[in-house]
Amino acid sequence: MKSLTIRGIDPQLERALRSLAEHEGISLNRAALRLMRRGAGLQEGNDRPRIGHALDAFIGSWSIEESAAFDATIARMFGTVDPDGSA
Repeated sequence: MKSLTIRGIDPQLERALRSLAEHEGISLNRAALRLMRRGAGLQEGNDRPRIGHALDAFIGSWSIEESAAFDATIARMFGTVDPDGSA
């Protein structure tokens, strides 16, 4: 890969780069590449929004009965399309 030096980064852009790098736990270089790819309309294979670990406490916390009740509710609420198209 080639190297490129970018000059003239204003304080606002620097803050945005540093914030992204810190938030994502990546280097400044990686943050700059990510933003440039987005700006150019290119996507990285793993450049999807992250949920993080906020929902980890809920994994495996439902009983079989609770899971079945949830599935039945979802099927009842979203399993039928309104024939006239109204909501």
